[in-house]
Amino acid sequence: MRTPRVLFVCLGNICRSPTAEAVFRKRAADASLDVETDSAGTSGCHAGEPPDPRSIRAGKKRGYNFYNIKSRMITEADFHYFDHILAMDMDNFRKLSSLCPHEHMSRLRLFADFAKDARIREIPDPYYAGTEKFESVLDLCEKAGDGLIALLKNNQNMQTEPGTQSIP
Repeated sequence: MRTPRVLFVCLGNICRSPTAEAVFRKRAADASLDVETDSAGTSGCHAGEPPDPRSIRAGKKRGYNFYNIKSRMITEADFHYFDHILAMDMDNFRKLSSLCPHEHMSRLRLFADFAKDARIREIPDPYYAGTEKFESVLDLCEKAGDGLIALLKNNQNMQTEPGTQSIP
């Protein structure tokens, strides 16, 4: 069984998607789920930069590590490599949809769709907001990450049982 590969995508890859990656990476490890993660942006305006210091501060208070996360722009190779390409909002989902090869469209989803009981479908951009918005992004990333972990663990269990298949 191959390790699932998950890519988180926002606009500049300095706030939401690196936060989602850091949260998911830790929570997946805590759940004993072997997974490969990365994050990217639909814009290259912050390429090579570390995550926003406000994201790092908020995340570190909850025990998340942003080690080795640097902004980068999504590439065509990402659509072939990653099993799950998760947009933080509809604008980035539409941009990803316009770039994605037709045969890989099923890999695209909104990350917030995995959050149980979430009343929104998007992870809002905290860049121009106050510190409390970075905290709410963390809350949503935790909920959505836990939902995705549950799905991936379920798929993993189904693949190990004789006569079952995973759900895409």
